[in-house]
Amino acid sequence: MLEKSERAQLLELARRSIASGLGRASPERMPQSAWPSRLLEPRATFTTLTLAGTLRGCCGTIEARRALVDDVWHNAWTSAFADPRFWPVAAAELAALEISISVLTPLERIAASSEAELIAALQPGVDGVVISCDDARATFLPEVWQSLPEPGEFVAHLKRKAGLAGARLPSRTRAFRYRTESFRSRHEVERAA
Repeated sequence: MLEKSERAQLLELARRSIASGLGRASPERMPQSAWPSRLLEPRATFTTLTLAGTLRGCCGTIEARRALVDDVWHNAWTSAFADPRFWPVAAAELAALEISISVLTPLERIAASSEAELIAALQPGVDGVVISCDDARATFLPEVWQSLPEPGEFVAHLKRKAGLAGARLPSRTRAFRYRTESFRSRHEVERAA
């Protein structure tokens, strides 16, 4: 678990990444700082942006490939300006953005030989899930359970997201679970209230 101060540093870093990325085609270099050693460990993260309770961007990595601070810096910029589902975040939106960071545990293979076994193996509200088949791959963070609380529905939507919306998962499909440590910052208007 991260310390409260480390969480605050990551949230501020994400906001700085977005602010410095306004109007840029790629993220600026991350500012150098004396980061706590735990924030320099390789970790996978997702950054989720919401505006007035509505999703505004969400991008991340499934497997740890860079330092936690680097991953947050990159994913915050990508969520704000390169999520293909949304227009880039505008300067006028920045102060009202709520930023949520999810730090993932390493992937754990789910031993399931059928869709029914996969559904039975899931822990609703706890598991983040990745399914992978050939070039198709998709994930849902544990927070998705809030809108899809029934495991069968959760898996059906995850299959659709991966482009595997057929009657059953192909036998070559692999599934993984992970957990997250998630934290967020409210926008400036709520802080002032």
